[in-house]
Amino acid sequence: MSRTQQPARRKAAVRQKGSRAGGLLGYEQGYRYGRCEAVRTLAPPVSPVWHDLKVLFIPQGFPAIDNGVIAALQRTVREAVVGTPEAMLTLAEQHRPDLLLVLNGLHVFPADHLQQVDRIRELGIRTVIWFADDPYFTDDTAAIAPHYDVVATHEQSCVPFYLSLGCPHVLYLPMAVDTDTFRPVPVVSGYHADICFIGMAFWNRVELFDQIAKYLSGKRVIIGGGLWERMRLYRLLKPSIRAGWIPIEETVRYYNGAKIVINLHRGCRHHGSDNRNLRGLPGQSINPRTYEMAACGTMQLTDIRDDLTRYYTPGVELDVYRSAGELIDKLDYYLKHDAERQTIALNGLRRTMQEHSFVTRIGQLLGLLGY
Repeated sequence: MSRTQQPARRKAAVRQKGSRAGGLLGYEQGYRYGRCEAVRTLAPPVSPVWHDLKVLFIPQGFPAIDNGVIAALQRTVREAVVGTPEAMLTLAEQHRPDLLLVLNGLHVFPADHLQQVDRIRELGIRTVIWFADDPYFTDDTAAIAPHYDVVATHEQSCVPFYLSLGCPHVLYLPMAVDTDTFRPVPVVSGYHADICFIGMAFWNRVELFDQIAKYLSGKRVIIGGGLWERMRLYRLLKPSIRAGWIPIEETVRYYNGAKIVINLHRGCRHHGSDNRNLRGLPGQSINPRTYEMAACGTMQLTDIRDDLTRYYTPGVELDVYRSAGELIDKLDYYLKHDAERQTIALNGLRRTMQEHSFVTRIGQLLGLLGY
């Protein structure tokens, strides 16, 4: 072989190797997607009970949750009117709904929010608020909750808190997932990773990722979100970080492209702008991301919250870690045991479809309200 032929041969060999690897990856993605779709087909959410109600729903401005609630209401009640925080009272006067359902009541709500709610109650319309950010903004929700007839919270530690404020009717209602948005999808190579984490770098997350940074630096890792420059070892993970807000559709693709997704709940201690929880109420309930990761059919490793085992079985539908060392050990284990990892992911998808869609959860809410 001449010297001029050798580089061409090497390039051809590299292309052939890359083609084989790409074909294998495409096969694995297709096989995974097919199995996930089979689970979704065979384990749909339970059909909701229909209610002869008109509901005025006020979203919180976060589509991942808002759209799931809207779609669930449209399947569950006679008429669902979707409004805006600014126009609550106007729409209530116009439509005279049986029920006003407000999600969160924070962040995007106007200064006259509570005055609007008080006036709506005077019209004889039942008012319900469902807090989805507890306990992280309880400095604010403490002033909001007493203005509503019914307070629902996804955080079990906040039930006695709202009762102590004089709220007469407080419900514990966990979050759920929009299974039409968070679902298995095939993705291109740019979304593939061994390990993925999507979320803001709150201080407890910074602490953990500093502890595992050296381990992660040798892996295919994708980290999405803001404030990660807070890390002491930021330089080790900087090439893996997609800085800033990650849109929902991108989050879905990243979850689908990962072999393992890490879930780490937000810390509850008061850290400046991170939280508004001066009372130090603990976080005992799982976050919406727990359901969203599972709904994508991806293996999840999560830290433990008190109510986790009500909704998922560790080692069967996801797995848990209690320390940075245990997280590293389990990442290593599941990256080497593909079949076990995939089985757990499918089990998590199945349970999420059957029990944790917003269709199911809105049905539960209406039942708890006595409808």
